[in-house]
Amino acid sequence: MTSETSEIYINHPTWGLLYRICMVDDNQDMFTTLYAQRLFFLVTNDVKGIKFQPIGRTEARMMLENRLRTLRRNGQSQEYDQLQSVFQRTFQ
Repeated sequence: MTSETSEIYINHPTWGLLYRICMVDDNQDMFTTLYAQRLFFLVTNDVKGIKFQPIGRTEARMMLENRLRTLRRNGQSQEYDQLQSVFQRTFQ
């Protein structure tokens, strides 16, 4: 199995290009602004279309920590390591 990191970007109507940090739920992902990584969004994609929900930095950090715990508990070490790296770059 090869290690593949696929970067996902989406265009926000006001803030421009957003970078996907991680999956939060089945149809929900966390994104941040590409360059400053100061604004965070939960992006929901369903039959109604794409919805952007702004969230604060603290809430984003807690959601990312929860996702890391879930990955560690489920033994998904490759995803955990990749997300841990993103976490450190973004929040530390």
